[in-house]
Amino acid sequence: MGSCAAPSAKGDDKFITTDYLQQCHMGQMVVTILSAVAQAERRRILERTNEGRQEAKLKGIKFGRRRTVDRNVVLTLHQKGTGATEIAHQLSIARSTVYKILEDERAS
Repeated sequence: MGSCAAPSAKGDDKFITTDYLQQCHMGQMVVTILSAVAQAERRRILERTNEGRQEAKLKGIKFGRRRTVDRNVVLTLHQKGTGATEIAHQLSIARSTVYKILEDERAS
């Protein structure tokens, strides 16, 4: 291990690099302490986030992306004889989405 003297070349004293911190025991200790503090803070953030999520679920708040199309509307239009391209155009969705819904209905 080298000495813990601060870098002395002109301009080097503005930033302490990871290499410098790992050159001596004190630097390693500082890095270890900062790492432990960061891990503890991350755990606290996760705990608070999970608590908030549980409270929201109890209040009936739903998570995830909203459905952009009602499957029943697609199926009704298809049963009336409307083609997939026209259904997609009317509902402003992709034609592949229409085919996916129709395929899922056939499979079930």
